[in-house]
Amino acid sequence: MFPSAMRARYLILLVLILGIGAGVWWVKRPKPIPVVLQTVDRGTVEATVSNTRAGEIEACQRAKLSTIAGGRIEFIGVAEGDHVSKGQVLMRLWNEDAAAQVVVAERQLDTAQKRVSEACTIAANAQREAKRQEALNAKGFVSKSAVQAAETDARARTAACQSARTAIATAEAQVDAARATNERTVLIAPFDGTIAKIEGKLGEYTTPSPPGVATPPAIDLIDETCLYVKAPMDEVDAPRIKVGQPVRITLDAISGQTWAGKVRRIAPYVQAIEKQARTVDVEVDFANPDEARGLLVGYSADAEVVLDVAQDTLRVPTAALREGNTVLRFNPADSTLEARTITPGIANWEYTEVKDGLADGDRIVTSLEREGVEAGAFVTPDDGSRKAD
Repeated sequence: MFPSAMRARYLILLVLILGIGAGVWWVKRPKPIPVVLQTVDRGTVEATVSNTRAGEIEACQRAKLSTIAGGRIEFIGVAEGDHVSKGQVLMRLWNEDAAAQVVVAERQLDTAQKRVSEACTIAANAQREAKRQEALNAKGFVSKSAVQAAETDARARTAACQSARTAIATAEAQVDAARATNERTVLIAPFDGTIAKIEGKLGEYTTPSPPGVATPPAIDLIDETCLYVKAPMDEVDAPRIKVGQPVRITLDAISGQTWAGKVRRIAPYVQAIEKQARTVDVEVDFANPDEARGLLVGYSADAEVVLDVAQDTLRVPTAALREGNTVLRFNPADSTLEARTITPGIANWEYTEVKDGLADGDRIVTSLEREGVEAGAFVTPDDGSRKAD
């Protein structure tokens, strides 16, 4: 009996020791780190670049008009917001003196034209008389000196006719000069458009901008039927941008909406603005101009240029990439993480194409900022695990 009792006690003691050891191990076992996992799948990846500073909507035609001469505003024929037609008079300065000069020049032209009629009629008569005298001389009715006198008179009258015609050209030039002087005081719409701004009121004095000194235009005219986006791109990105590439346009003023566009022009120079990045202006046309109608010139705009597209390709979130193009793959067999080096393809801020290193269905860590997340770590998926859209 004793040996059996001893064995029983030893067995109980052994069970207690094992139980205590198991409890200590359970308490001190490494706790899994909760991580957010994302399943590697296939989808579209685009390589894109965006403007570094806010761009803006501009009009294809915009004229900041000012009179060539200064003077007192006598007539304003439009109001802000009015639609005007090409050739319409928008503003006129006091110009009675210039208008009078036009009248004088036109009267002088009229006089010159009448003198031509008179002088050339007399010249024609003189030529006929010279021919008549020559015929009479041939018959012996008049002397040779009479013929010579008639021919001399005809030549003089013809010269007077030619001089009168030259005077008409001079008078016409004087009319043109007077009208040009008069037009220096008139603003005429150079194209169909909308009046955006008017500076000055009736009776006020306006002056054109002197060289090197910018002053507000008298009238700001915009053709709002043709709009485009001008966006400054970083000089590093500019060499990859080509005319015709597709663009996604977004506006701060209208959130949640995107307009399709395409690159129409890349500036041939780099802008170096103090305390700002060196940039290249890129102009973008709206793919459907009708969709842009109603947008305001001056709206801030962003342009995302699509440089390249990979369809139905293996991809991972760009945020999951670590230094050296590595990702942390979840091993479901032992719930640990292993480092995988991938061969990346095209990429953007959201996704990176995977050419090699992962398979469809692998799960990788996206919560790299959590403490202890590294290769070999014991982890568990938390409620943040998700599948790529």
